[in-house]
Amino acid sequence: MIHYPNVSLFIDGTWRPASDGRSIPVMDPATAGQIGTVAHATRADLDEAIAAAERGFEVWRKTSSFDRSRLMRKAADILRDRAEHVAALMVRENGKPLAQARLETLAGADIIDWFAGEAQRTYGQVIPSRSPDVLQMTLKLPVGPVAAFTPWNFPINQVVRKLSAALAAGCSIIVKGPEETPASPAELLRAFADAGLPNGVANLVFGVPAEISEYLIPHPVIRKISFTGSTPVGKQLAALAGLHMKRATMELGGHAPVIIAGDADLDLACATIIPNKFRNAGQVCVSPTRFLVQDRLADAFADRFADAALNLRVGNGMDPDTEMGPLANARRIPALEALVADAVDNGARLLAGGRRIGNEGWFFEPTVLADVPVSARIMNEEPFGPVAIVNRFTHLDDAIAEANRLPFALAAFAFTRDTATATRLGAEVEAGMLSINHLGLALPEVPFGGTKDSGHGTEGGAEALDAYLETRLVTRKN
Repeated sequence: MIHYPNVSLFIDGTWRPASDGRSIPVMDPATAGQIGTVAHATRADLDEAIAAAERGFEVWRKTSSFDRSRLMRKAADILRDRAEHVAALMVRENGKPLAQARLETLAGADIIDWFAGEAQRTYGQVIPSRSPDVLQMTLKLPVGPVAAFTPWNFPINQVVRKLSAALAAGCSIIVKGPEETPASPAELLRAFADAGLPNGVANLVFGVPAEISEYLIPHPVIRKISFTGSTPVGKQLAALAGLHMKRATMELGGHAPVIIAGDADLDLACATIIPNKFRNAGQVCVSPTRFLVQDRLADAFADRFADAALNLRVGNGMDPDTEMGPLANARRIPALEALVADAVDNGARLLAGGRRIGNEGWFFEPTVLADVPVSARIMNEEPFGPVAIVNRFTHLDDAIAEANRLPFALAAFAFTRDTATATRLGAEVEAGMLSINHLGLALPEVPFGGTKDSGHGTEGGAEALDAYLETRLVTRKN
């Protein structure tokens, strides 16, 4: 078993403890035992991080896009070289299977590479003038120091998108990392530091999320925030950012519908979407949750889903046979038990799972519910766990209406062989991302973000850099 470190703050190019020595315990979700600690930043630590980010911005904004790109690619290569070590740390603190942790780490390196390329494509433009002796042009300039707030479910992925976009644009950044899973984001920052990133350009702090966000967001040095987390917290932080005229990218909660039309390839749908439901024990913002299956396929799909859930290998993420690990924290177990019990009380059928597994660690059975009425809490609240809902529909209009019923609009999925149906779903399903007949989300080159109560802005694709850049008009008469 890999040694788990006591994780420090990273401020102004130095790894160090909190100024008052405080720390927070880090737990292994597979055993519920403590494996290490993470430094708890004080207000003085935050002040030092802000001052460092301000100094780092002055250096980094003057660094050419070519040199920024080259350094970022070096960091990506370092992260790839350390992928096995980083993945093992992630399993200890998060619980996900080693294969998933390894894939997340390697995908993080790909994200860095992609944004490194975008660093050299932050083009302005020359605007045709009304007068021959007037030049009109726009410049794309980094907005300034960034504060980023990241969750525990993807300790590399959620940090690397914000970090890479900020650095590619020429911004400095303070990352408020997740206290439950601090070691893997610390290793991400270490890769950049070892690649030669100037002091102060990227900083990493941990502590009480509300205390840190309420201090960093209003601070005049911070010019942009990026947050990934729940919708209620996101709304509070967006309001605080708006009060101080700060740009904000918000990637918030979801409740992803999956529409399976009667003409769909059932084998393809099952093989593609069922394993995705239980990835990271369902603790995924884009996790498929409400499976809406047309009458012709509904019973067969539900039976296959339940069989897959009952036969899924659940265990310690370091075991190569494990397909699903534990939940990342203890509080999710009673929350999921309550949602399942409420659904059954409202008339749902429990086809598989629904209970905690054992007494050691935070394991929960892969769970499938069927015929769940909209009055049940789980039809209206994001479960954020390994629980799937399988409901049937007769007419496509009904499926689209259910998909759009909730205020969440992050991701959606669909399976159909009919081009007209696919076209209609693309136009009418309200989601920031819709993937039809495959899993096409979260690639570096495509947008990643939601609409409605699932947030605004994107953390992928060419548009991701826009939030980190300001457009300046320069016009000159000869």
